[in-house]
Amino acid sequence: MAEDRVAFIIAGVQKGGTTALFDYLGDEPGVCLSRTKEVHFFDDETRDWAQPDYAAYHTNFAAPDGRPRGEATPIYLYWPSSLERIRAYNPAMKLVVVLRDPVQRAWSHWKMEYARGAETQAFAWCVREGRQRLFDAEPWGHHREFSYVERGFYGEQMERLLGLFPRDQVLVLKSDDLRRDPGNALHAVRAFLGVAGAATPTPRDVHMSREMDYGSELTAADIAHLNAVYARDLQRLADLTGVRFD
Repeated sequence: MAEDRVAFIIAGVQKGGTTALFDYLGDEPGVCLSRTKEVHFFDDETRDWAQPDYAAYHTNFAAPDGRPRGEATPIYLYWPSSLERIRAYNPAMKLVVVLRDPVQRAWSHWKMEYARGAETQAFAWCVREGRQRLFDAEPWGHHREFSYVERGFYGEQMERLLGLFPRDQVLVLKSDDLRRDPGNALHAVRAFLGVAGAATPTPRDVHMSREMDYGSELTAADIAHLNAVYARDLQRLADLTGVRFD
């Protein structure tokens, strides 16, 4: 039944503030969130997508009680076929996307993977020569850990998203706005989801970078390089959504 379907997803982006938004929404009585933040259902390549088992997806949520149910898996915006699978599951799905300056997002992503031990190479190499690693990945051109640059092509990803879902089913936020004024950002989310207001939250920081020696710095040369890489795509993003980054 359509009324049993999950109603909204925070679909992107990684290191953009999705954990903070999910945490804030946990205090909202008008919504019902998944038991864990990242369900990773629609990006799971081990599932039979010819006959997907949505009952397995629904085990991540409490039984329907009239409130919109939602989750937050930020790889969905980036991972191939995820958005198409979401549309097949629920064409009326509402999607929230939290965007962060792509250069800062890439740097934060690299720091996370380096701290975890998944990455051993310097940031400068990773965003230049290291991008070739994705051509050896499966699916081709995509990688869960090493996609520092590729996840920042927001214009391309939003164009795909808006080709699948009507604009009024998509809410785009900026991570800086969420961090500076969470009350206003949550007001926009509540209005988007059609739920009643709640108390203005106290700003909080969630999943801050681990304090350690990373052996790399974000240099002016790295910033200039990535700004050049992203320039055309960021113009596409602005044309589609009006979102710009200084």
